[in-house]
Order: sequence, then structure tokens, then C-alpha cells
Amino acid sequence: MSGPYTITRRHLDRLAIVYVRQSTVMQVRDHTESTLRQYAQSQDAARLGWPASQIMTIDTDLGLSGRSATGRAGFTELVRRVCVGEVGAIFGLEISRLARSSADLQRLLEFCSLTETLIVDADGIYDLQNFNDRLLLGLKSTMSEAELHLLAGRLQESKRGAARRGELRIPLPVGYVYDAEGHTVVDPHEEIRAAIADVFSTFASTGSAYGVVRAFRDRPFPKRLYGGPGSGELRWGRLTHDRVLTLLANPTYTGAYVCGRYHAQRAVEPDGTIRTRIVQRPSAEWEVVIHGHHPAYLSWETFLANAQRLVANNTRRGAHPPREGAALLQGIVLCGVCGRAMTVSYSHGRPAYHCLTGRADQTHRPACRGVRAASVDAAVAQVILARVTPSAIAIALAAADDVADRRVRSMRARELCVERARYDAARAERAFHQCEPDNRLVARSLEQRWEERLRVLAEAESALAAAHNTAVPLPPRADLEALASDLPRLWHASTTSDKDRKRLLRALVADVTIGSDPVDPLIRIGVRWRSGATEAVVVPRPIGRRTPPEAIGLMRQQPDRPDDELVADLTAAGLTTGTGRPFDVKTVRWLRRVHRVGFSSPRSLTSGEVTAVKAAARLGVTEDVVYYWISHGHLEAHRDSHGHWCIPFSADVEAACHQRVLASSRIKCRVQPTAAGGAV
Repeated sequence: MSGPYTITRRHLDRLAIVYVRQSTVMQVRDHTESTLRQYAQSQDAARLGWPASQIMTIDTDLGLSGRSATGRAGFTELVRRVCVGEVGAIFGLEISRLARSSADLQRLLEFCSLTETLIVDADGIYDLQNFNDRLLLGLKSTMSEAELHLLAGRLQESKRGAARRGELRIPLPVGYVYDAEGHTVVDPHEEIRAAIADVFSTFASTGSAYGVVRAFRDRPFPKRLYGGPGSGELRWGRLTHDRVLTLLANPTYTGAYVCGRYHAQRAVEPDGTIRTRIVQRPSAEWEVVIHGHHPAYLSWETFLANAQRLVANNTRRGAHPPREGAALLQGIVLCGVCGRAMTVSYSHGRPAYHCLTGRADQTHRPACRGVRAASVDAAVAQVILARVTPSAIAIALAAADDVADRRVRSMRARELCVERARYDAARAERAFHQCEPDNRLVARSLEQRWEERLRVLAEAESALAAAHNTAVPLPPRADLEALASDLPRLWHASTTSDKDRKRLLRALVADVTIGSDPVDPLIRIGVRWRSGATEAVVVPRPIGRRTPPEAIGLMRQQPDRPDDELVADLTAAGLTTGTGRPFDVKTVRWLRRVHRVGFSSPRSLTSGEVTAVKAAARLGVTEDVVYYWISHGHLEAHRDSHGHWCIPFSADVEAACHQRVLASSRIKCRVQPTAAGGAV
């Protein structure tokens, strides 16, 4: 280590930076002596010759860990000033105050060597251009990082030991508190206990987290604060969807002590920044689970069932939970042409199934069609009610027990196979390690045998996982037993909601495929049961709501008859519109326009007047353009006694219309304009 003679005028002309850092806010609050010692280094800089105007203190990193340079604005500023040559010396109480990471510290030391910046700590002064000083600082940096690792390891192992005994105090969810002896007990506040119990009971009845939110829409929900000056205080507010999910996913409410649900994960961003985020572990990887640790709000089995229901409700993962709509097959209906799931739409409260989802990935085909839900739902419901009888339920229960028993035996056999393969692999590993390293002739064969055993173990574990993943879930026995009562009466009861019917349907039916051909008067429905069996149903295609052909024929027989007289004739003939309403003048005029009945022969055209059809033909535009001009006052016109438009169409008016067509970027000429007076 160099002595004070290493400080030159070149160093004194630059800044002396005193870097102050404490790792946590608690250290800043409680370990004040260390903070004061770091601030006092400015006096050491003055004693070594730096004027007060050249001494700068950087303390913006108080309360931040030195494990990484990410997020430490003070360290970033220090590095920047060193790189531009503004710093003559860096003062730190010890080398670990600058950084606990060898990578960050070595980068800073490299910059200090290039810019001839000194490092000053409680032990002395270091010149980074001196190899011995640089070697000593590198050794201190490595020891500092190792010290952090050892301290963290000891603390974490102590926490794990206390957690394994169920004695590590962790933040409790609302509804639980610690008593005077440190035991977990239910909150003595009766209103809080009632609110927590109502959350679980409401979820059991609605089956949805949003249903719980709706139930608490006009009711406050409790929350206890943790940390800060208001720690332990009780607050009441609105129950949000995220809080409901947190409550339902917290195993503490089952009376179980759980530790290790979350862990910190570090990742490198594309810009090189290191980020630390908290990641939730799967339940199989929780480190500590102690059942019966404290009083419970619900059982462990109910907690697992709630977790499965939440997964089934997650539409972002492809789930299709039953909704409140009237479409019975919502979420489980497939297109018989492209095989994709069909969507549900409602028009005036009437549901229909449409094949639309395939258009985004170019799988939609011209033969894909939509059908009304009423006829299809009725046919599927009739099939279910006809097939599910008490005798069929008894057979299904017996078959379900037999299938479940076979699955248990098959899974147990695979598990035993994995256990045997694991034993063989461990035995081969022990034989390899007991072999003398110098005896390579034996070691090579033992190593090959060990690798072979590991390969067999991997195959057995893969086969077991595949068996678990490919097993078709069977309906719960409770659902099957519930069907043993009078199912038709339950199905048609006014108290049975559409969502309940969908749940009952999904307990038996896996999916429904609809084949609809527009030229076929029949709709073909394929039902796939949960057991894997299939059944085909054929229903007639519903007749669409169209104007009766007799009404259109009657209008064509007398195209020049006044509209009010046509209304009287249609009413006398007992005809109605496609929606079942009686005809009126407005409906007749609309039918004239759609079916082109009587438009070309108005009775009261005067000289210079034309019909809208003829005006559109002479201008080379569609009739809609002419009607738009008339309705917006751009073209003068009047109706005759039959309701036909009569347009005064002089040469000047026609020329003005041509100019409007040419000046517009929206009007598309769909036909060639005809000469004045030409046939329509």
C-alpha cells in the first residue's frame, strides 16, 4: 500500500468524493454511528489537502444494497465523474461501501486506474496504477462479496429452521393476528371474521371471483396495514377482484402454516439492467407446509377445489367457464367444417352460434356457417334428459368407480417403476463414486452403467408425467349422484339458472360439433360425452324470418296500385311481415325498393322529370347516391301519389350532378352513364 506521498497537485486540483451508503433503511435509522463515521471522511479529505470547495459528498444511495449497481443513482454518478476525469480521490469507510459485487467494483477500479483516481478507506490510500495496491483492493473486494454470501446464507438458514418449526413470523392475511405469545389466532373482531367467511361462502355459491366482487359492491371489506407508521391499523375499503384472488389463493385460511410460496428471481434486461422480481412458486415446491397450525376458515380440500375452479375460470388460458347467457353450449360448441370453437352472439336476446374465430389465422372456410342456438340447444338438452336415467346413473357410477380404480392401479404401477429406476440410478451412482479414480478401466464401465440408469429413470418419469397429463378428467362422483333425482324436473325448474344448466351439461358432455350446410334442410349435431362415446343428432333447420312469397307475388301482380290499397289487399289476404306484424305503407314502400316493384312506372312524371333509378343510370352511380342527395337537400325532388320520387332533371341539374360526382373521392361509378332520355 502506498503512503500519503502518492497525493499530488494533480489529485488536489480535482474533486474528493465521499461516498456514503447503508444497505437498508433500518440501518440508516438504527445504525447512526456508521453513518456519522462515513460523513466524517470529509474531514479526512480536508486534512489531506483538499479545499472545502473541492470536497463533495454523495449520499443518495442510503438505504440501498450494494449487491448490484442497478438502481443506485449515487454510484452511477460516481462512475460518471470518474470517467470524465473530475475525481482525484474516492473516500469510503471500507471497500464494501462502494459495491458488494466484484464485477461492479472491478469496473470502477479499472476506470480509476485509467484516470489516476485514488481510493481512500480507513486502512490507507490506494493508487490503482500500483500493482500491489490493485491486488490488495481486489482481494478485499472478493472477501467483501464472500462475506455477503456467508451472512446471507446464515440468515436464510436460520429463517428456514424457524419456518420448519412453524415459528417464523410472517405477515398474516386479514382475519388473523398474533396473540401476546406469538401464536396465530383468528381476529377477535367479529365483523372481520364474518366478512372473511362471507367471501368463501359467496365464492362457493357463485363460482366466480367477480361474483364475490358483485356481492361486496355495497359492503366495505377490512384490511390491516403492514409496515410503516400505520402498521397494524385496520382500514375498510372496496373489495377488488385482485384481493378476492389473493384471499382464495392464500393457504393460511385452511389453518396451514406455509412458507416459501414466493422467491426472488433476477433477470437481465435487453439493455443489460439486472432486475429482481418476486415469482410465485407452484404448490408442489412450497418449502414448508404444516397443517393444523392454527384455526381455519375452510378445509384444505375446499381450498384445492377453489384453486381448480379459478383455473377453470381463467379464459386467458383457453378455459370456457359457463356464463349467465341463454346459449346452452357456450364454450363447448365446435364448427363441423373447420373444427374451431364457435362464438356466441345475441340479437334482441336471441343467441346464435357463429364460426368467426378462425378468420384471424386464415382457417375460416366459405362453408363455415352460423346457426340459431334455440333449436340446437333444445336437441342437446333432449338427448341428455333421455340418456340420463336412474339406471344409467347407477351404471355410470359403477363404471366411474371401475375406471378410477384402474387408473389408480395404473398410476401406482408407473410410480413403482419410477421408484425402482431411481433406486437403480442411485445404486449405479454409488458404485461409480466408490471406484478408485485412477482405475479408469472400471470407472468408464461404471460411468456408462450410471448414464444408462439415468436414461431409464428419465423415460419412466416422462411416461408417468404423460399419463397424468393425458388422463381424461372424470366427473366428480358428487355430480353424478346429484343426477339420480328427477333430472327433467330439475332441468325445467324456474329456480334453475342458465349457468346451472351449463354446469350440469358439462358434467356429462365434453363438446358438441355442429355441421350446417345452407342447401341442406337439416342441421347435424355431434355430441361427445365425457366417457369418450359419441352420438349424432339431426334437427330440421329453422325457417328464417322472411317476407312471405305470397305477399311479394301479390305486389308484383299489381305494380302500379297505390301503396295504401296494397296494404288493404295484403291485410285482407291475411298476410303479415316476416316478424309477424301487419303491413303498413312504410313496409310496402320498403318492399317496393328492395324487390323493385313498380319503381320504373310512376304515373305523374311531368316533362323534364325522371325517377331516381333513371337519374342514377344517367350519372353512372348507384341509386343510394341519388337517395342520399335527396335526403340531404343536394338534389331537388318530390313524391307523387304513389310515393315515388320525381326529380326535375334539366341539363343544368345533370351537369351539376356530374361535377359533384367528379369532385367526390367517395363516389364510385359502378355503371356506365347513359345518354339523356335513354332507357332505364
